[in-house]
Amino acid sequence: MKFSVGENECGGFVGTILDSIADGVFTIDADKRITTFNRAAERITGYTREEAIGKFCHEIFRASICRQACAIDEAVREKRDVVDRPLNIISKDGSSIPISVSASALVGDDGQQIGGVETFRDLSAIEALKKEIGGKYTFEDIVSKNRNIHKIFNILPDIADSDATVLIEGPSGSGKELFARAIHNLSPRKDKPYVVVNCGVLPDNLFESELFGYVKGAFTDAVRDKPGRFALAEGGAIFLDEIGDISPAAQVKLLRVIQEKEYEPLGSVSTTKADVRIIAASNRPLAELVENGSFRRDLYYRLNVVRIELPPLRERREDIPLLVEHFIKHFNLKREKNIRDVSPEVMSVLMKHSFPGNVRELENIIEHAFVLCHGNMIEIEHLPAEHAQMRVAAPQPSADAPLMTAEAETIKMALERNSGNRAETARELGVSYATLWRKMKKHGIS
Repeated sequence: MKFSVGENECGGFVGTILDSIADGVFTIDADKRITTFNRAAERITGYTREEAIGKFCHEIFRASICRQACAIDEAVREKRDVVDRPLNIISKDGSSIPISVSASALVGDDGQQIGGVETFRDLSAIEALKKEIGGKYTFEDIVSKNRNIHKIFNILPDIADSDATVLIEGPSGSGKELFARAIHNLSPRKDKPYVVVNCGVLPDNLFESELFGYVKGAFTDAVRDKPGRFALAEGGAIFLDEIGDISPAAQVKLLRVIQEKEYEPLGSVSTTKADVRIIAASNRPLAELVENGSFRRDLYYRLNVVRIELPPLRERREDIPLLVEHFIKHFNLKREKNIRDVSPEVMSVLMKHSFPGNVRELENIIEHAFVLCHGNMIEIEHLPAEHAQMRVAAPQPSADAPLMTAEAETIKMALERNSGNRAETARELGVSYATLWRKMKKHGIS
């Protein structure tokens, strides 16, 4: 098979056809140098046609199979096409992008290979949707560069590998459930059920039947046996969210299942063993609830085997630009838009906001902006009304203006938290004293 669209580029009629295809398409010569590169290939990889043509294909795609298991080499060797081979490539900006690739060899009239053609499809949206539907998040999906969060990252695999009860504390919207899911999905129980219970919305009279189930005849409407949440989570994990809101009577019942690893369904005369890992969360410090008498001390110590404390977003402002970028990518995939960034003025407003709703509030702000923004830049008028009114003087725009604004605001906030102590501020930010001093001078921070 012989294929030619011009010596060095996609051109003319064939080029127009290739550029109209939604999937990435490129061809290579016998030396594996790229000879054509369509518009979708540019969009997916981040490389322009001019940058790609003439390069070895492995220099552009940087996939794990490039050296050891080239799809085109396999097509030649097996004398058949390679279809929908899943793999990851590294884009120009360093991101890992899941794709599926199909490859065919290009053979001349004499039967010799003269090159190859590959098509590839971006699977980012599909992979993101799978994670969202299945809740299959790991700590690699939790976005942060905060020093305290990274300390948690360092020990999260060890926590997950154990079977210890975990207590996660942090304000509402700080990501407690995401960490709980990560613990389960990294654990040996990952293929078993993961059951979420919002204790804050369970009435006291339903708590026992919801968690432990009931047998037929236990009460008037009990016409058949019904398994509780612990039975549904058997072999896996149960996440007890807002554990601090349950009543003293419910605390007694929960204490037994944690302590004895058994429970009695409502109306039953026999006990049921529970092989369930417990992960609990509270938006209020349980130690304070123990001191004021609203939470049992013995239950607190049963829950507090491994404790994770998540800081509010106002204490990790360095994460705001990272989270903004993360949510923009998320909503671009979800809503099929192509928003690139927020304006420097928007970033200034976000960096100064106290975020009482934490990460969830920031996500809601970006989602609101996506509804109103029809261009590729989120501006101040796209924010919710209460934030749009907080106009601040924007710095002189430049390519890295949002990042510079975020860096300056992060340093200012850290200095405030440490009462101006530069040594403590440098330690908190994870930089040297000299680096902090240099950045303060750069941003004009006294």
